[in-house]
Amino acid sequence: MHWLTIVLIGIAANLDNLGIGLAYGAKQTKIPIFSNVIIAIISMIITYIAVVAGGTIIEYISPSKANLLGSLLLCAIGLWTLLSKRFSKQETLKNPELIDEDRDYTISCREAITLGFILSANCLASGIAIGANGISAIWTVISIGFFSIVTVGVGSHLGYLLIKTFVGKYSTSISGWLLIMIGVYEIFA
Repeated sequence: MHWLTIVLIGIAANLDNLGIGLAYGAKQTKIPIFSNVIIAIISMIITYIAVVAGGTIIEYISPSKANLLGSLLLCAIGLWTLLSKRFSKQETLKNPELIDEDRDYTISCREAITLGFILSANCLASGIAIGANGISAIWTVISIGFFSIVTVGVGSHLGYLLIKTFVGKYSTSISGWLLIMIGVYEIFA
């Protein structure tokens, strides 16, 4: 099994979650555990659908070609992450109050659904690539969910301290580079 890839995908797909958590923590906006779980569940569902879709590619081409295609797709997603502005996430990072519509400094369940879909964009593309590589859907989904809860939780609790750190400022770039490294690793694994 590709345990290293599963863990690294969980981390890479959720570094934006850390950045969002940091942004909310810096604004002293709380993300209750139930809202955090909703965000994770949405990411898990999107990931599962994407992994299954990527897995169907294996049915039509050889496993080695599917692995190469999935690995190249991960590299392309990483490069896209580095080069694109990804407006919705960047806007949410700069102005986290856009999601907190009622301005009560707490992300409600309804607001968490919106945030979950914004944050699951990485999961969709990465999931297709993981599925094409034949990596376990269940373990990938569990990794995505676990790291989503951890990164949002840690980020929101430590936001006022960490928002100006390297990780807080460059979470999107770190995520892009991680995806490229995972893609290269999977080509040679």
